[in-house]
Amino acid sequence: MHAKLALADGTVFTGRSFGAPGESLGEVVFNTSMMGYQEVLTDPSYTGQIVAMTYPLIGNYGTTPDDAESGAVRVAGFVVRELTRVPSNFRSESDLDTYLKQHNIIGLEGIDTRALVRHLRVRGAMNGILSTIDLDDASLVQKAQAFPGMEGRDLVKEVVPAQAFRWNTGFGTLTAHVLAARPATKRVVAIDYGMKWNILRCLTQVGCDVTVVPGTASAAEVLAYDPDGVFLSNGPGDPAAVGYAIDTVKQLLGHKPIFGICLGHQLLGLALGAKTFKLKFGHRGANHPVRNELTKQVEITTQNHGFAVDPTTLPADVMATHINLNDYTLEGLRHKRWPVFSVQYHPEAAAGPHDSSYLFEEFRQLMD
Repeated sequence: MHAKLALADGTVFTGRSFGAPGESLGEVVFNTSMMGYQEVLTDPSYTGQIVAMTYPLIGNYGTTPDDAESGAVRVAGFVVRELTRVPSNFRSESDLDTYLKQHNIIGLEGIDTRALVRHLRVRGAMNGILSTIDLDDASLVQKAQAFPGMEGRDLVKEVVPAQAFRWNTGFGTLTAHVLAARPATKRVVAIDYGMKWNILRCLTQVGCDVTVVPGTASAAEVLAYDPDGVFLSNGPGDPAAVGYAIDTVKQLLGHKPIFGICLGHQLLGLALGAKTFKLKFGHRGANHPVRNELTKQVEITTQNHGFAVDPTTLPADVMATHINLNDYTLEGLRHKRWPVFSVQYHPEAAAGPHDSSYLFEEFRQLMD
């Protein structure tokens, strides 16, 4: 079956459909990882986005429930150069085509993904539409142009859990070497704006008794658990649009140790008085170099964000701790007086390198 990807600037790519039939709108972005496609598909931070993979062969090791980062596939659509229809891996329980069909997600293969990525790098991430139904170029472009886009949109409410819950699962045997297992002696409230499950595994692994609350929770609801620390999770959309979350973080500052990742980092920056801005095409992949300004060591990191904190707007009592070596955007901050820090990238690295897993140990030490 033919399928098309149409961008809001009038560019149209024609290829073959896989996954579910249908039509889906979203912001078209690219990911530079060579693996980890199931983690990408299930990461709530990709809500509202059509993701193109730069690595040309996708699906070769199939899918397994153990690699899911949430309870659903979150992307608006998935674009690859070549789909492997017969996967080979001892952990695989389903091929990628069947997996997307089960979750009603549209896939597109057979297009020149190099051309698509070069186009997005030059023009920037833009709105687009995937369709197996409407194959008229002009009609598709018009629909893409009418899509509201990401700026100013609160997508957090689309992915937060309905109610609070406990999490007590750490690493399995394949990743047990990454962080030493500790008994659960620290009570942590994790505010879920669209959290990846491996973050919860990492917190549990280093000895945290974790209670997850929805991203809409108030500061009073968080403090009612009397936690030793508060974690701010990743999530989708424009951080400046999530006013209720910014207010909650403001009210938590100075009361409990705080650690934020990705959207949590952006919300913390906004709560501290900084500003955020939209990146031209974002950072998405498992191979981004970041320099720790405190140790001068370079970490290879997993990233997934389209917004960033403007370092020129950081108040005097907040310091930049990590810098992206590709474009020198801010990747981490720390308060000079309060036990508060955050990073823009993903130290839980599912999938990706484990260079930054030490940050979970630092959070535990901060609570000590």
